Amino acid sequence: MPSPRSNKMLLHAAVVAACLAGAVVGVPAASADDPPGAGGAVFVPPPPPPEKAQLVNGRVIAPASAPLRVKRVIAAANRLVEKPYVYGGGHKPFVKGQLDRGYDCSGAVSYALWGGRFLRSPLPSGAMMSWGQRGPGQWITVYAHGGHAYMVVAGLRFDTSLRDSDAPGPRTGPRWSRTLRESAAFVARHPVGY
Repeated sequence: MPSPRSNKMLLHAAVVAACLAGAVVGVPAASADDPPGAGGAVFVPPPPPPEKAQLVNGRVIAPASAPLRVKRVIAAANRLVEKPYVYGGGHKPFVKGQLDRGYDCSGAVSYALWGGRFLRSPLPSGAMMSWGQRGPGQWITVYAHGGHAYMVVAGLRFDTSLRDSDAPGPRTGPRWSRTLRESAAFVARHPVGY
């Protein structure tokens, strides 16, 4: 019978392999419309949402006009605020009412999307490069590349890195931020209709 340590090592190896596979398989090809040297990826900021969410004490209050599924994504993400960053965290099968001890970038984004009924199981960041529809969404935009993923929901960023100085909890882990990040390395994706 495998030990808990060997199971953890296997999980870490599977997450790394999935991220690497997603980076190779999920990268969109460059097109003639891409700027020279962009490698097929150009930063596309999300459009302003119909109504922006409010960030209060590290948690987001969903706009009243937001669709129910967007409110559910926000509520799920709020449950992870103050959880620490844990490599491979959040990649176990989702069980209602149970949280992992910590979350990595794609585990946190996956859990939030699962809360909105947009995912059934966690995805590594590389696989998020081909999830949903291409480009930014009206309410939700997931930004992914082979090594990192984050999302913007109702105008606020949910991410495990580049946190605001007033964010609560440990220095690492999933947090909301007023600051959007720009990088042509990320592919923008969104759930259909959102």
